[in-house]
Amino acid sequence: MIEGISAITLATHDMRRAVRFYRVLGFAILYGGEDAGFTSFKAGNSFVNLISQPAGRQWPWWGRVIFYHSDVDGLYARLVAAGCRIAAPPRDAEWGERFFHITDPDGHELSFAWPLKRG
Repeated sequence: MIEGISAITLATHDMRRAVRFYRVLGFAILYGGEDAGFTSFKAGNSFVNLISQPAGRQWPWWGRVIFYHSDVDGLYARLVAAGCRIAAPPRDAEWGERFFHITDPDGHELSFAWPLKRG
């Protein structure tokens, strides 16, 4: 069962400028920063993420919606069994989540994630 939206990830050509803007808005950095390729901010119970893209890169999508799902591996297995094409299996990310991405028929990227247990 879908539990809620975890985060929205937006592309940027200038991480330094973007981080400064989001900090001015009042977002607190949780991971990354002005010199990082990926930065995550707290947004209530959710997150706003920024991901760097090279200056010449144009994207046909606005970003990525990340949904929390309590059984990422089970969902992945069900989707593969249903014939969905997924580029990579779930993995543990350095920022503390297990996740995988899938693209919907219209080209929108979705991610399903769940926090890793802290030891």
